[in-house]
Order: sequence, then C-alpha cells, then structure tokens
Amino acid sequence: MDIFTNLTAQLSEWLELFVTMLPNLVAAVLITIVFALLARLVRRIATSGINKVASNLQVANLVGSVVYIVVLTAGLFVALGVLNLDKTVTTLLAGVGVIGLALGFAFQDIAANFMSGIFLAFRKPFEIGDIVETNGVTGTVNVLNLRATVLMTPTGQKVIVPNKHVFENPITNYTAYGRRRVDVGVGVSYGDDLEKAKRLALEAAAKVSSRDTDTEPTLFFTEFGGSSINFVVRIWVPFKKQPDYLSAQSEAIMLIKDAFDKNDITIPFPIRTLDFGIKGGETLAAMMKNGNGLSSS
Repeated sequence: MDIFTNLTAQLSEWLELFVTMLPNLVAAVLITIVFALLARLVRRIATSGINKVASNLQVANLVGSVVYIVVLTAGLFVALGVLNLDKTVTTLLAGVGVIGLALGFAFQDIAANFMSGIFLAFRKPFEIGDIVETNGVTGTVNVLNLRATVLMTPTGQKVIVPNKHVFENPITNYTAYGRRRVDVGVGVSYGDDLEKAKRLALEAAAKVSSRDTDTEPTLFFTEFGGSSINFVVRIWVPFKKQPDYLSAQSEAIMLIKDAFDKNDITIPFPIRTLDFGIKGGETLAAMMKNGNGLSSS
C-alpha cells in the first residue's frame, strides 16, 4: 500500500512538473523549428553567395554547411535555456570545446589544407585551366578542391599538391596576363659584323606569325662566350596554353637560322684550343721540333 501511495505521489509530482513546463517545452520546440528553418535559409543564401564570389562549389557547400550547423546549434542552446537547463548548456559547451581542441590537434594538417583551399578559392591566384608553377611543379590547373590542387604537367603526369604548400609558397601564373615573353639565345662568331647580325635577327623575329604585334622584338648582347658572342632575342606572344610558347620559340629559331645562313652569319661550333708544353702556349709542331713530342717504337 505504501509503495502504491509513493508511486501515485511521484506520478502526480511529475504531472504537475510537466504541466508547469509545458509552455516552456512548447516554446523550446517552436524555437528549434524556427532555427532549423532559419539555418536552411541561411545555408542556401551563404552557398549561393560564396559560389558567386569564389566560383568553387565545394568551398561554397562547406561554408554553407558550417553556417547551417552554427545556426542550428545556437537554436538548440536557446531552446535548452528556455527549459532552464543552463547546467546542461554549460556542459555541452565544455564538451564541444574539448572535442574541438582534440580534433584540432589530431587533424591539424587536414584543417590547414582545408583553410588554405578556402583562402585560395577567395584570393584566386589562378583559375582552372591556368598554367602555373608552384613547389617546383609546372602544369595546368585541373582541379582545386578543399584538400589539394591538381596539376597536369606538359608531359601528361597528374600531380597533387596539398593546398597548404600552394598557399605558403610562391606561385608563378603564366597565363594571368594573356601573353608571355619568348627568349631565344643565339651566338655568332667573333669575326661577324654584330650590327648586321642584330638587324637580321630582329627582322627574322618580327616574322614570327604568332607574335604580339603591339610589342616589337628586342635584342641584347649578353656575353663574350668561349667561341661566340652571345645575345638573346625577346619576343612577346599571346599565351593561353603551352604550345603557344613552344611554337613561337621553334619558329623564331628556324627564322633566325635561315636568315643567318642566307647572309653568311656564322653560328659557330664550340672551339677548343690545345696548349702544349709545360707552361702552355706552344704549338704541336714546335714541340716536335724541339724533341719533346711523343715518340713511337
């Protein structure tokens, strides 16, 4: 009988508590529903806006998901506060902090790549299809995802570079300005007329079919070489892909060689001078005459 009385009293107490808490419970449910709808709306707006700015759907989806979770979590905490569960809210916040700290240490490299991917998507140092050089690798950008940048090298290899390394190191973008300079190194013999060689080389470079006609070719002598006087011819070409550069370079070499051949300008072979004698400077004939040559048996 005592057990039945105690059970009835306990149930009565719970019922009174439920009736007392009912308005707060309804308010908490409504708050949760409102925040869930708000989170979905904010995620849609954030995803659309980020995608327009960064032009990267993966980054936009990630940011949208993060915003969605933040808004939904805020609604959950507000609902728990309405139910006077302040201690539960404090415990949850402490637990989230500890878990976040542990995950941060465990996945710091992954997190660094994710954050670097987001920064790259917003800063846009390159676009998909650009030819870039980074971390000693040159290639066409195929994919920029949240973890890595995928490059296709001119020889057809697929190279995956972590976004952290791309973000922290210099990036050379060859297609950013739509044109590129082609440098062609040439050497002529010491006996040739340098003014004539310069004129012929510039005239030949101007005939390159793909060159940018807004910028005239230039030529600069660079050094007295071992067997030639060397110079470099520079021309600018429109540039979108690697064959644009290579074709212009190849055509320039062929045109300069043809112009020199037709006008008796010599591109010399490497020359080596042999010195004989202990101190050098003596000819082979002199060595043989003095009896210092090689003897045969």
